Amino acid sequence: MTFAAINRCDNVGDQPMLKVAILIWVMLGTVLAGSAVIAVLTMQDLAASPMKAIPLAALAGFVVAMPLSYLVATKIGHTGGTKRIA
Repeated sequence: MTFAAINRCDNVGDQPMLKVAILIWVMLGTVLAGSAVIAVLTMQDLAASPMKAIPLAALAGFVVAMPLSYLVATKIGHTGGTKRIA
């Protein structure tokens, strides 16, 4: 399979939703990672080893945000076919 075949966009309608999902993931991932880090810092058991717990909490926040951002992007894309006037 060549690069041109992989890069071909069969579902043109899915391309904008991917861009929206990435934008939502960046924002939601930051929020969830920050919340997880604050949760780690407030728990004394986890704050005892911050060099291990803080990066894991931040990574977990970004990973959890991936499927959530996809769900939010699909909800935004399925507005019921109504046209908005800017």
